[in-house]
Amino acid sequence: MWYDEVELEDMERDDQQQRFTYPCPCGDVFILTFADMRDGEEVARCPSCSLILRVVYDAADLPAGSGDISTAVLPDDIAAH
Repeated sequence: MWYDEVELEDMERDDQQQRFTYPCPCGDVFILTFADMRDGEEVARCPSCSLILRVVYDAADLPAGSGDISTAVLPDDIAAH
């Protein structure tokens, strides 16, 4: 069971670490990596507690390839992060 469900554009994009994060109520963050997203993963996990988050995104926006999604077609508010 998910703690919550969020849209990808509500998450913080970290190109350096190739992941998206979202604040967890425990004080840490939920994490979903770019590689996991390319594999079809839609669950972000918090490394400090047992909560999980469902992330809603369109897999067609993710490019196949090297691990860099900086060229993906994403909403402007995400691409700016």
